[in-house]
Amino acid sequence: MSYADHVFIDMCKDILENGTSTEGEKVRPKWEDGTSAYTIKKFGVVNRYDLSKEFPALTLRRTAIKSATDEVLWIWQQKSNNINDLHSHIWDEWADESGSIGKAYGYQMSVKHQYKEGMFDQVDRVLFDLKNNPYSRRIMTNIYVHQDLSEMHLYPCAYSMTFNVTTKYPDGSMPEDGKLVLNAILNQRSQDVLAANNWNVCQYAVLLHMIAQSVGMKAGEFVHVIADAHIYDRHVPLIEELISREPLPAPEFWLNPEITDFYQFTRDDVKLINYETGPQITNIPIAV
Repeated sequence: MSYADHVFIDMCKDILENGTSTEGEKVRPKWEDGTSAYTIKKFGVVNRYDLSKEFPALTLRRTAIKSATDEVLWIWQQKSNNINDLHSHIWDEWADESGSIGKAYGYQMSVKHQYKEGMFDQVDRVLFDLKNNPYSRRIMTNIYVHQDLSEMHLYPCAYSMTFNVTTKYPDGSMPEDGKLVLNAILNQRSQDVLAANNWNVCQYAVLLHMIAQSVGMKAGEFVHVIADAHIYDRHVPLIEELISREPLPAPEFWLNPEITDFYQFTRDDVKLINYETGPQITNIPIAV
């Protein structure tokens, strides 16, 4: 089976069997009918994926890799906070009449900061350090900026990436071409497991591959840390059916090898080859 399927199934079983229910608590999210949206949650979930071995796309159901890539490039490459720059409609309910989501996500990536070496935004600082000081333990981003939270239409869920360079892959082997290995940790304060888990895993795995290629490295380990990993009450039967499915082999990942400038990548430069999956789950209720 796909390793991502194995991780997802084990995580969901652990949440359902050992998690804590919020039923009866005062919760913020509501369903469309106005009733409170309760969850079963686990605190501090950590999942690890070796990108040198396989791409972590679920086969239990399909993850829309181009749309996931489009969103992460919207944040990291375009540094946009306007939904009119997206090809999908996943952010529509948080946008104002101009399409803005406020000082969130891409806006924070666009802000330039003063460093000893000059003015950089967070993305350009990461790229600079990976090229010039790859063994630094300070290569990271953070978009959870407290002074701007009141002007964000949604507080960031996936809020921080920390990059770390090694000479070896997670299994101890070294790249045959002698290149360095780029690893990263994604920190997420909260996650709707059914709606967003593999979406986030895939898009940040793509991002790691793209950044690695743009700085002349190989993608290594992607570590996903979720503070509050939860399954909504109305999602439980959907999750139970999903994890009962038979997993399939992982797809092959393709990233356009001709591109070495991070800012030249598009969603069309990513493909999942031989990606066979179970049927899609449609009409997932979303709590807001």
